[in-house]
Amino acid sequence: MRTSHILSAVVLGTGFVAGAATFAPAIAQSAAAQSTAQAQQGLTMGQIYDKLVAQGFRDIDEIERERDRFEVKATNAEGKRVKLDVDATSGDILDTRTKSDKRDRASGDTDRRTTRDGGAN
Repeated sequence: MRTSHILSAVVLGTGFVAGAATFAPAIAQSAAAQSTAQAQQGLTMGQIYDKLVAQGFRDIDEIERERDRFEVKATNAEGKRVKLDVDATSGDILDTRTKSDKRDRASGDTDRRTTRDGGAN
């Protein structure tokens, strides 16, 4: 009786090993296909955020996906509000537009700043 238990265990073990060898390539192909699909979809919003912070942008308050790019609203290193178009695949900045301050638009002055003594820059 003991021999039959050992023989059954060996047969089952061999079956598991053979099954794993059969399915391992399929699992590897599935992982490779998923990786390729993710690369075609591009970077995540979190990855875009991290790339922009590393480049000196801060106060990032909006990231929207628009087909093959992201639209981002942030503050640049000079302290100006900007709207960025960022490539969704590489994270490269495609276009930068400076946004005017709402206070400037209300007064009709979009380019000049007033100094403390009231003079214009």
